[in-house]
Amino acid sequence: MNPKKIGFIGLGLIGGSIAKTIHRVHPDIKMIAYKPHAEALKDALDEGVLTAICEGVSEDFKDCDIIFLCAPVLDNNDYIEKLAEYVHDDMLITDVGSVKTGIHAAIEGYPEVKSHFIGGHPMCGTENTGYENATAYMLENAYYLLTPTPEVPREMVSSFEEFIRSIGAIPLILDCEKHDFAVGSISHLPTVIASTLVNLVQDLDDDGETLRTIAAGGFRDITRIASSDPTMWENICIANRDQILDLIDAYVAAMQSTRETIAGGNGDEILEFFDSAKEYRDSFHISSGALHPVYQLFLDLIDEAGGIATVATILATNMINIKNIGIIHNREFQQGVLQVEFYDRPSFDKAVELLKRHHYNVYE
Repeated sequence: MNPKKIGFIGLGLIGGSIAKTIHRVHPDIKMIAYKPHAEALKDALDEGVLTAICEGVSEDFKDCDIIFLCAPVLDNNDYIEKLAEYVHDDMLITDVGSVKTGIHAAIEGYPEVKSHFIGGHPMCGTENTGYENATAYMLENAYYLLTPTPEVPREMVSSFEEFIRSIGAIPLILDCEKHDFAVGSISHLPTVIASTLVNLVQDLDDDGETLRTIAAGGFRDITRIASSDPTMWENICIANRDQILDLIDAYVAAMQSTRETIAGGNGDEILEFFDSAKEYRDSFHISSGALHPVYQLFLDLIDEAGGIATVATILATNMINIKNIGIIHNREFQQGVLQVEFYDRPSFDKAVELLKRHHYNVYE
């Protein structure tokens, strides 16, 4: 796929990161965008990422090769009807929402769109929102889930996969319902749990805010995603309601089982509970024991030969020991593609200073 012109409807954190990445990798591609509050697009125009700002979903989009729907999940469905009249043989319409069943259902009423739609979900992002937080490297080595309709020609799917690889992401094709179950399990449910825990602790706190005052690393780590955009999560909970409710029921049952294990007072069973969780969690990528402080940083890293070796060499030549290092492919709510862990705080602080001096974007 060699698009000449790409359109965006909405341009926040994810849409903005896609646009910035395309501009970095394919600077000759023209890009236009529409957003209800057009002033939010001015920075993208001033930076040269956008060629033009549109006043609406108009004929400006009719000669686009790809159109990215980057509005809130529920709003994306509303734009399908407006785009239907502009679809041409070589156009691809995609979205970046984290729920897919709803938009696939909405497309059923538009045969002209069905054969041109491939749902998309880049597994990256942070708790921060808006174009101002978008980066040109957020998609680097991130999984990019694709949910094509059955009517989309295989050649178009393959071509879009190739384009996604060209901007540094890793395409993975899923059925839309399987996508919503999988993402509901590893993204939506954890955010519901984190937000519930934060609200619970707030309700349990005393007038002197003792709990808030002493909340430390563990609590902050497992509740960080509760700082995500509330409007986005309102949309997600409505759009993926049934999956989330089923998963909450499964979690409540699991918590009841855990309660019974602890209530039973059997040390071996309690140990097995935590050991099983630790073993599975440790298999993800980098991990540390739950009771020890973790000194880790994240940084943007271009996918090129020797990239990790360069970082390791910079640290080694300055006598900084690395405890663990690895690439993160699923980076929802976590900035940076490379995760580096250190044994102690001084090593961490020295590494942050050193890598920033070498012009890496470091996220602490």
